Amino acid sequence: MTLKENIDNASILISISDKEFNLLSELIYQKTGIFLQQHKKSLIVSRLNKIVKDLKFNNFHDYYEYVINDPSGEALVSMVDKISTNHTFFFREKEHFDFLKEQVFPELFPVSKKDKKIRVWSAGCSTGEEVFSLAFLLREYLGTAINQWDIGLLATDISMTALVKARESVYSQDRVNALPAEMIKKYFQKTENAEFKVKEEIKKMVLFKKLNFMDEKFPFKGKFHIIFCRNVMIYFDKETSLKLIDKFYHSLYPGGYLMIGHSENIARYHHSFQYIKPAVYKKEASHES
Repeated sequence: MTLKENIDNASILISISDKEFNLLSELIYQKTGIFLQQHKKSLIVSRLNKIVKDLKFNNFHDYYEYVINDPSGEALVSMVDKISTNHTFFFREKEHFDFLKEQVFPELFPVSKKDKKIRVWSAGCSTGEEVFSLAFLLREYLGTAINQWDIGLLATDISMTALVKARESVYSQDRVNALPAEMIKKYFQKTENAEFKVKEEIKKMVLFKKLNFMDEKFPFKGKFHIIFCRNVMIYFDKETSLKLIDKFYHSLYPGGYLMIGHSENIARYHHSFQYIKPAVYKKEASHES
């Protein structure tokens, strides 16, 4: 087969039947909570087409059977990686970071505070830009006083592909262009390939972990002062979103904050959070659970 024939073959999309779509979308929902409606058929085809062809399958039903019968679970992980959306950038939705700096940080970092432990969770961290933005902001706000605090940032995602990139912490020029030059100089090292690697002192602030929101319980006991879960629940149905919101509530310290995406709206759901402003919710300080 010639190079041109290889390219032409790769560009041909395998069609998907309603039955195949229903099988795959139900599997994805059960395993990840991502809810794919009928109009997402083209998304499944475009994102899974290459992997189906690479595995020499001629249809999506055979691929589905392969995934559910793979004892290693690697086929499922690979499928989730392809379906997951990993679009992000540094200081995305700047309003949240301004709110942290102007209102939340002054609450968390009074000079007189005896408990110096601060915990922040980037839930759905993708390739790391969000959690590193939080680390940069903390460094900028606290300055040299940061050494007086025990600050821990947890960053989780369901996609191993995204987590590998996040742990590498290397970004192209276009990914950092929007950052102030002084911030780039302070927090990145330029590589031989003209890319930008996050400095070790920043990376040491962050713990990256794989996490599936569909797990019955989160695998950690400690609570958080701030949780970022932005542009994740847009992929979930009401039932899944409500369960996740409740788990976030019980994962926060009293007085803790939940930040969601500005395109998301949980006001229509019954939950225990106090509404602060668009995309910002708070666990009331009197609630100890």
